[in-house]
Amino acid sequence: MPAVRRLAAILAADVAGYSRLMGADEEGTHERLKAHRRELVEPKIAEHSGRIVKTTGDGLLAEFASVVDAVRYAAEVQRAMIDREAGIPEDRRIRFRIGINLGDIIVEEDDIFGDGVNVAARLEALAEPDGICISRVVRDQIRDRLAYAFEDLGEQSVKNIARPVRVYALRPEAIAGLPTPSLPSASQIVPAAVAPRLSIVVLPFAISATTPTSNISRTELQRI
Repeated sequence: MPAVRRLAAILAADVAGYSRLMGADEEGTHERLKAHRRELVEPKIAEHSGRIVKTTGDGLLAEFASVVDAVRYAAEVQRAMIDREAGIPEDRRIRFRIGINLGDIIVEEDDIFGDGVNVAARLEALAEPDGICISRVVRDQIRDRLAYAFEDLGEQSVKNIARPVRVYALRPEAIAGLPTPSLPSASQIVPAAVAPRLSIVVLPFAISATTPTSNISRTELQRI
């Protein structure tokens, strides 16, 4: 069966310094990351018509049909994370790094493959904590559509990619200056299926004062 291929915007994200954060506060970091995914990351992906391909301990791979949606999603998540982690000590904050590329991918049910995916992963590694890096093809697609202040970092040689990659970065300072994004309303989030709760009602049994208990057989009492 021939491979299924399509053009997609590929987004790769991870948590900067995840091993250090887990070493300092394993349970707290794990619970906060789960909350960020549940309350921000996943609802925003649905809002921007994206699809989560897979997750790792601290990482995420997603695809979008629109480059504009992918970049807008990344900027909104990074901006929201600044507010969500504001009350956490500086050295304990969860900070995402995000890379976005546009490329032709091989699609399987639970994964995607191709050079475009590899480039997205390398862009993520180049991004600053709280920042975003994109490739030149992504920059060309959003240039006249989004007003984000991406900085040209020039040609970068990255691991296991034969050719240099032209990289553009949206710095954390630029993201901090963006307006706080809205979150999807509760009606836009599909709740998880929950099994119906079953109840048993126990009613008291009363024996009439006019009916002597001696007239009730042992069998009838057991049945009651």
